[in-house]
Amino acid sequence: MRLSPAPALDPGLAGSLVLLHLAVVAGGLALLSSASVSASGLESVRCRLQGTPRPPAFSQDGDFVIGGVFSIHNYMHTVEHSYTSLPEPLQCTGSLNSRELRFSRAMVFAVDEINNSSDLLPGVTLGYQVHDSCNTVPMAMNVAFHLANGLDPMFDTGEQCSGSPTVTAIVGESASSPTISMLRIIGPFGIPQVSHFSTCACLSDKKQYPTFFRTIPSDQFQAAALAHLIRHFGWTWIGAVRSDSDYGNYGMAAFLQAAQEEGICVEYSEAFSRTNPLSRVQRVADVIRSSTASVVVAFVSYRDMKILLREIDSLPSPPRQWIGTESWVTDPDMLRFGLCAGAIGFGIQRSVIPGLRNFLLDLSPQKVSNSPLLTEFWEGAFGCRLGIGTSSTDIGVEEKVCDGSEDIQQLQTPYTDTSQLRVTNMVYKAVYAIAHAIHSIVCEERENSTVNCDKNLNVKPTQVLERLRRVNFSRNGYQVSFDANGDPVATYELVNWQIQESGKMEFVTVGLYDGSLPPDQRLDIEREITWLKNSTQVPVSVCSESCPPGTRKAVQTGKPVCCYDCIQCAEGQISNKSDSSDCLICPEEYWPNAERDLCILKPVEFLSFHEVLGIILTACSVGGALLAIATAAVFYRHRHSAIVRANNSELSFLLLFSLALCFLCSLTFIGRPSEWSCMLRHTAFGITFVLCISCVLGKTIVVLMAFRATLPASNVMKWFGPPQQRLTVVSFTFVQAMICTLWLVLSPPFPVKNITTYKEKIILECDVGSAIGFWAVLGYIGLLSLLCFVLAFLARKLPDNFNEAKFITFSMLIFCAVWITFIPAYVSSPGKFTVAVEIFAIITSSFGLFFLLFVPKCFIILFRPEKNTKKHLMEKTSNDIRY
Repeated sequence: MRLSPAPALDPGLAGSLVLLHLAVVAGGLALLSSASVSASGLESVRCRLQGTPRPPAFSQDGDFVIGGVFSIHNYMHTVEHSYTSLPEPLQCTGSLNSRELRFSRAMVFAVDEINNSSDLLPGVTLGYQVHDSCNTVPMAMNVAFHLANGLDPMFDTGEQCSGSPTVTAIVGESASSPTISMLRIIGPFGIPQVSHFSTCACLSDKKQYPTFFRTIPSDQFQAAALAHLIRHFGWTWIGAVRSDSDYGNYGMAAFLQAAQEEGICVEYSEAFSRTNPLSRVQRVADVIRSSTASVVVAFVSYRDMKILLREIDSLPSPPRQWIGTESWVTDPDMLRFGLCAGAIGFGIQRSVIPGLRNFLLDLSPQKVSNSPLLTEFWEGAFGCRLGIGTSSTDIGVEEKVCDGSEDIQQLQTPYTDTSQLRVTNMVYKAVYAIAHAIHSIVCEERENSTVNCDKNLNVKPTQVLERLRRVNFSRNGYQVSFDANGDPVATYELVNWQIQESGKMEFVTVGLYDGSLPPDQRLDIEREITWLKNSTQVPVSVCSESCPPGTRKAVQTGKPVCCYDCIQCAEGQISNKSDSSDCLICPEEYWPNAERDLCILKPVEFLSFHEVLGIILTACSVGGALLAIATAAVFYRHRHSAIVRANNSELSFLLLFSLALCFLCSLTFIGRPSEWSCMLRHTAFGITFVLCISCVLGKTIVVLMAFRATLPASNVMKWFGPPQQRLTVVSFTFVQAMICTLWLVLSPPFPVKNITTYKEKIILECDVGSAIGFWAVLGYIGLLSLLCFVLAFLARKLPDNFNEAKFITFSMLIFCAVWITFIPAYVSSPGKFTVAVEIFAIITSSFGLFFLLFVPKCFIILFRPEKNTKKHLMEKTSNDIRY
């Protein structure tokens, strides 16, 4: 495109400018601008091309111009750049490829045919600019700039050097590498490019090449077609050979992938090239001879295939069923190899283009002399020199001047051979696709079925690009359309090498492959196929028998992949069909049946009220709560007795109440976890245990303060009476309640399905949500327990016949021991036993507090009433205890 001199640069053009610089180095074209002020005072920008414009091989003006790029020559003149002067203009060299010349002339024919049509673009004239890329990347880049910028060496613009491209679309190139280089330049500007012969599968990547289309199927389709063909005949054990080139390597890679998806096994995959030593080709031939696969797929160029078949034919070899690609399976020169009798393969469909042959042969010396390219072709084909006033002395002894007697009708060259128009039809369809896209933009159908076209409409390449994606028409019986990747429907002829009654081997079209149909309808075999040894029986090529469901194929050690044993699927996997290459992993909530051919639901497990462990823990929990309630009843019945009054009855009743809650809160851990039960079990446990420990801590402080109050002039009990005791319990419990509230608000516990602990079953459990919240609750309980233990330990030797501090010390010691051992047990216990460990810790610590703090008192109240007196309590006390 013409580049603007404005300082601000669109980031999307950065990559294109880099390529522009490279193209300039290679002799390409760029635009330079200089500003000047006109007489009217307006600034004008003068733009000039940097580089020497190279005229097209064929050109014609029109309302809309189509570019064409073909590899008419095979090489480019190599120039060494000094970088001190302007580079020399690029020039093509080498022999002229008359087949590519036919392609370019077919484009001219198609444009002329469209211009004479009353149905397609009536009243509109299409032009063309056909360039020779020399089959090289630098020249292809040079041509891309020609087509984008035009050929005017200098022009003035109003403001900047940007403008519309000179072409609306491009046909070409013939090879993939030059096509890619062109797309890097013109792609960012939205100029569509329709190739007739670039088959690289990489060009289907719309992220890299959004403006690329092609009328020839991608190699990816041919590889898929070959795999489909092989699977159709039941061959699961094949050999593969390929050319050691981009064509063979990329094509075979695509085929092997498609073959794997079809369940086809490959015994060997060998690569070679005609430039390899003969020993390399012999080794490949020996592999084919010694293999057990009777079917051989050859993704090989026709030049390499000749060398391989010649080597195989040199020694006696077992018969092989050859499967070929379009490169060699329709090459007439290959028919001399009788060992390939019965070969089948895909070729591009032959076509008929009415009027093309007459157009190609409509060349006279006068017409030819007006075109340097046609002149070169004419002189090379007839071995004479076109020119006026040229004598034999001037042109050399071996050369002669064309005298007009040359008859192109009798010429036998690829240019004149129209018996098998395969790729030529791809050029023809590319031109018509672009014409249909332009037609959909500039033409509209009137009510009277007439078509009106506006040839003055400014058509942008991006508009043509958008319409190309939607073209769908038929020409000469051939359908033209593109898929989302810009590829056409893959249609091939299935060609079979058959020996006729005369003994001559010929190509016989026995079927078609249409990639647009459903997979089971794509291959249509219309005629009987003749196989190797001139047999009508389909050859067999397998290595191992079928594997039943529940097993998978396992490659035998030291043998090819198609020789396998049937191995039962591994744990957690199934195969529900025969000949499974891999077993399927059951979904997370499923597990295989005994036959391992079906996935069934995993049993769900959680600590239930109905199982033995749940019943035992429930009984212990309820029993503990009933004991606490019964003890409270005993204390209430004897509330006026000395031992009840001496042990702070208010805190004792609150402690019994909290112990009952501690026993009962363990029930929330049993049963199917739910969102509410998960939140309730941890918060209820945390708050009730803190309430319990707070009561014990209060009793411990009371014991310490009581004995301290017996000291002379001590008034400490005044500051730790019943109100202060209640406030202490409430304060400690409130802190735990706040911790639990923050836990529930920020990251509450929630039910989860544990599928990692056991493979064959699902454990329903509660996830703590926030590990910090969970361990904060336990840590706060542990902190209060440790404080209580320390205070009770300090008060253990205070004088009293029933000094409660000793029991508190032992109860806290048991409590701490239980919860310290709980931590590793909790972390290491699997599945539902994690919950059981937590319940066991709750019940055990609760029973520890209950038995040490209340059982001795109940024993005295119920069985030793004589000791339940103030006198007995004061027997060994030298000071009175004030409560």
